[in-house]
Amino acid sequence: MGTQWIRWPANVVARSGGEPVAFGGDYNPEQWDESLWPEDVRLMREAGVNLVTVGVFSWSALQPTPDRWNFGWLDRVLDLLHAADIAVDLATATASPPPWLTTRFPQTLPVDRHGRVMAQGGRQAWSPSSPVYREHALALVEKMAERYGRHPALALWHVSNELGGHNARCYDDATAVAFRAWLKDRYGHSLDRLNTAWTTTVWSQGYSAWEEIQPPRLTFTDANPTQRLDFDRFSSDQLREQLRAEAAVLRRVTPEVPITTNMVLFDAGKNMDYSSWTGDVDLVASDHYLRATPDAQAELSFSADRARGLSAGRPWLLMETATAATSWRPVNPAKRPGQLRRDVFSYVARGADGIGFFQWRAAQGGAERFHSAMLPHAGPDSRKFREVSALGRELASCAEVLGTRVDADCAMVFSEESWWAAEREGHPHNGLSYLESALRWYQSLRDAGITVDIVPASADLSGYRLIVVPMLYLVSDRDAAAIADAAHAGATVLVTYFSGIVDPLDRVRLGGYPGAFRELLGVRVEEFAPLPEGESVGVDGVTGPAAVSTWHEEIDLTDAEAQARYTGGDFAGAPAVTRATRGAGEAWYVAVELDDDARSRLVAAVAERSAVVARPSECGLEVVIRRSAEHDYAFLINHGDTATSVSGSGTDLLDGSGHAGKIEIPAGGVRVVRLAA
Repeated sequence: MGTQWIRWPANVVARSGGEPVAFGGDYNPEQWDESLWPEDVRLMREAGVNLVTVGVFSWSALQPTPDRWNFGWLDRVLDLLHAADIAVDLATATASPPPWLTTRFPQTLPVDRHGRVMAQGGRQAWSPSSPVYREHALALVEKMAERYGRHPALALWHVSNELGGHNARCYDDATAVAFRAWLKDRYGHSLDRLNTAWTTTVWSQGYSAWEEIQPPRLTFTDANPTQRLDFDRFSSDQLREQLRAEAAVLRRVTPEVPITTNMVLFDAGKNMDYSSWTGDVDLVASDHYLRATPDAQAELSFSADRARGLSAGRPWLLMETATAATSWRPVNPAKRPGQLRRDVFSYVARGADGIGFFQWRAAQGGAERFHSAMLPHAGPDSRKFREVSALGRELASCAEVLGTRVDADCAMVFSEESWWAAEREGHPHNGLSYLESALRWYQSLRDAGITVDIVPASADLSGYRLIVVPMLYLVSDRDAAAIADAAHAGATVLVTYFSGIVDPLDRVRLGGYPGAFRELLGVRVEEFAPLPEGESVGVDGVTGPAAVSTWHEEIDLTDAEAQARYTGGDFAGAPAVTRATRGAGEAWYVAVELDDDARSRLVAAVAERSAVVARPSECGLEVVIRRSAEHDYAFLINHGDTATSVSGSGTDLLDGSGHAGKIEIPAGGVRVVRLAA
């Protein structure tokens, strides 16, 4: 981590006479006539905006031709914002190169796995391995840093934008060269070590020269799994190198200004190993957009808890979300009245000390013209703008919550590398989803009122009472040992099927499944038994009576006790869920894919044994506690259609109301209560 991590944007603090919640969004003044800018700023003030991101996609406006720079418009924008006491998160503008660059240097364009060159005309039309792109991008960053590094509006540097959101995997010739260099470093310039690591004796893939190695482009059959895994690692590292290269320029020229980049913690966020990036930024910032599925609220919470986990529990910044509809899904539903407020306070409840939207003013043209904004096409006389303005006022009232920590004593281990490797072809069940497996367990924990830190496999697990390890297919010896150590130290560890199966080279751990966790769990499995679609098997025990589908296994107990058993099928009477005592803690193994009810019953039993803090509630009430040395703050978010209440006393920061003994939360309402001591 950076030596000054975490550093919050100083100008936001200084300008408000205290430390407010950062509130604003992407501002793209270059898309509008300059005569409109004063109205933008006036309405920003009306809405309570105090931080805006500027310049994300402005490279062609800043450098219209190779030898001409045009900073005048950006000078005027920053001056105008500063005069209105609105701080700026200034983008380096490198996210999308201008047409002149890709026309002069077509080798900078990305190439997909099929060998197709991606044309200029969208966004992120650059190869992460292109030295030409890197040279021009850093020249732009240098210009930006030198010109605006001392501008009084500047609060934060915003490197690129959603790095890898579209170009995370590139297969051009420059990538091939860079991949070979990366492999030489990884394997000590030894082809013998690489051939051994990749098991190239399979399918006659042995390499005799580095030049023979290519990116894992399209093949007739499944590509070498370790080659693909290394390429995933390399690709994430290439994007990280772009982040580090831009950050190095900024730190050299403006060492006092904090730096971040917006991590994609939705959809395409699979492609980056963000746990390795956090040391390169001064604060963690994320983007999140709701998906249009029944579990959308749980996925929102999961993303927020993942951002907090990447930030090691410290405050983080939600750089982008939507006030209403997005524009890139097959169907882009609007948010119901009140949903925006509930969504925003869910992020804040889970550690966000700043809220940003894409974007400030809804675009009139371009690819995202139907994406929602703080100021919609309908203008300021609209329900959406009134909701946004009300949010600005309410967030301002929550200043004392900033810097507090979310109270969580449950961790879920989540690994990008395992995500990549678990969803390859050639597995016993090729329909398994690592993310969806994690989300199902997360949903059950959330429904039980358990707040969860989503943490990398390398995280410090000490202090957690309950540790859930869903489908951790790939795990290192070190990380597996750390999970076992946590159990021996007193934690309750729950591991699900298809975990511990391979080492970091995607090689199967021999001796029986679940590989790296056999000793911890006290079980041994000889053979996987995935279930074809439409088939199910009964289980009963701690899960209650249930029908399991997708996956089951025959477990041999070596040092564990059965907690649920099969009631039918080939393994009738055999264990399906087990528990083993380990030191001061326990280790549970779940060898089946449980339905929602059975999973919830199991979570309730495990939570009770672990003594994890659970705040179960009814009627769709979300309860999260943020804690300072002086106070606890209860975030009470009612996603239901009926009023509800919880026991407690305190003062609601949002409306100033006092509550004694019972706190009432109206249907669809939100309270942020400073609890009485």
